[in-house]
Amino acid sequence: MLVLEPLQYLIGAASGSLVGFTLGLVGGGGSILAVPLMVYLVGVPAPHVAIGTSALAVAANAGANLLTHARQGTVKWRCAGMYAAAGVLGALAGSSLGKAFDGQKLLFLFALLMLVVGVLMLRGRADTGNPDVQCKRENAPRVIAFGSATGLFSGFFGIGGGFLIVPGLIASTGMPMLSAVGSSLVAVTAFGLTTAANYAFSGLVDWALAAVFIGGGVLGGIAGAAAARRLAARKGALNTVFAVLIFVVAGYMLWKSGQALGM
Repeated sequence: MLVLEPLQYLIGAASGSLVGFTLGLVGGGGSILAVPLMVYLVGVPAPHVAIGTSALAVAANAGANLLTHARQGTVKWRCAGMYAAAGVLGALAGSSLGKAFDGQKLLFLFALLMLVVGVLMLRGRADTGNPDVQCKRENAPRVIAFGSATGLFSGFFGIGGGFLIVPGLIASTGMPMLSAVGSSLVAVTAFGLTTAANYAFSGLVDWALAAVFIGGGVLGGIAGAAAARRLAARKGALNTVFAVLIFVVAGYMLWKSGQALGM
């Protein structure tokens, strides 16, 4: 059984605050930050335990941030529900497959995927989107297809999936970035809980670390949601912040996981 020192739990709470802030700000980045923070900063020695624990913590923090965005009216509930429902089965299948892969290779592939997403978000930063978009029968197949694919990737890499869900919602519906951020938290919560349950069944969740991560994340999320509203008023600013954050974290993960793999 994994046993951590008290200082590691304190660092976990601080890390959770950063994760919560990022979730509130861009609707993603929870697990893309939580996994490397748990492995490289907190010092969790087993990558699969870090993945399972972060999935639970991020799902809980995403649920808390969702309440904040809902009060601000930035959640497209029908689109979010359709996207999340399509992705849950994909997340279950993906997380089952992910557990069979080497943990360090999983982190390396994860970082490569994030670089691709970052480039796509920068390319589309000038598009303000349609604030009145609705999810109906006409665009349902597209939303379901993107949701299923995102869920599969989310489960495979052990992430809440916000950095994939936000671009997926924008691509499948044409909604503005701020609406995609708020709406993505429905799917982040659903995907994260699905992945966490699968990992917990295999004993790959540190419950105490998850608890302190969640506590720190709730406070950070309130600040993040407020910052998102301010950035959304500036054309392309939120998209640019989203993409830059992806590049920074992906670069660090490529370096660390590459070292572990002897590359």
